[in-house]
Amino acid sequence: MAIRVCSFLIALLLLASLLLQVARCQSDEDVAATEVVEGSDLGIVGDDTQVFDGALDPAPGIDTVCVFPKNTAKLVPAGEETELLVGLHNEGEAALKVVAIHASLHLPFDHHMFVQNLTVQEFYNASVPVSAQATFPYVFAVSKYLQPGSFDLVGMVVYEIDQQPYQNVFYNGTIEVVEAGGLLTIESVFLVTLGVALIGLLGFWAYGQIQQLSKKTKRSPKVEVGTKTTDADMDEWLQGTAYARSLSKSKKKK
Repeated sequence: MAIRVCSFLIALLLLASLLLQVARCQSDEDVAATEVVEGSDLGIVGDDTQVFDGALDPAPGIDTVCVFPKNTAKLVPAGEETELLVGLHNEGEAALKVVAIHASLHLPFDHHMFVQNLTVQEFYNASVPVSAQATFPYVFAVSKYLQPGSFDLVGMVVYEIDQQPYQNVFYNGTIEVVEAGGLLTIESVFLVTLGVALIGLLGFWAYGQIQQLSKKTKRSPKVEVGTKTTDADMDEWLQGTAYARSLSKSKKKK
């Protein structure tokens, strides 16, 4: 029985390890097409969509803010749409016209390492008057082949004032790309299986120790203390004393 249980646990560990290796190999093959290369463009922007080069300056008096609604942890599932809100506050001298919002993904330790160009969302007839503020939605999706991890998101809003183009950076920070489909992943299944197997092995070892201890307790001989041995020790201890001589005389009389 013990051998069967141990064999089952070992087989469970080997199966979980095999599943993890297969998943990693498949992930490596998928990500090979999206390997990060400096200057490469892996975005989902259409060929007919203008990509702004980022050389525009911000206009004075224009402030921006960015909010991830119901997503304070800034978790972005790979391959799924994520929405954020861009707020514009116009404290300048003229009304502004919002042209587009666009963003890009970079490695967190080096912004020159370009990962992905995200959606360019254009606006028509969207303006913000002087001393007013407005909020604009921006929906983007990172590549479904992108491995989970931390990346830097750089978001920009392009606008015009008196037909002069300007650009503000509304977000420049870290986001966390996660696997789509919830919390259950191949790695989590492997870790859970490994934990169950280790707990099973520990319980099996403890059960064996208890069994061995109980067997030793049953086999231990009982030690009986007899009165004869005690009397012999007492006579030896009293030998040569007056009590021993009187006891000897009484035995002779009998």
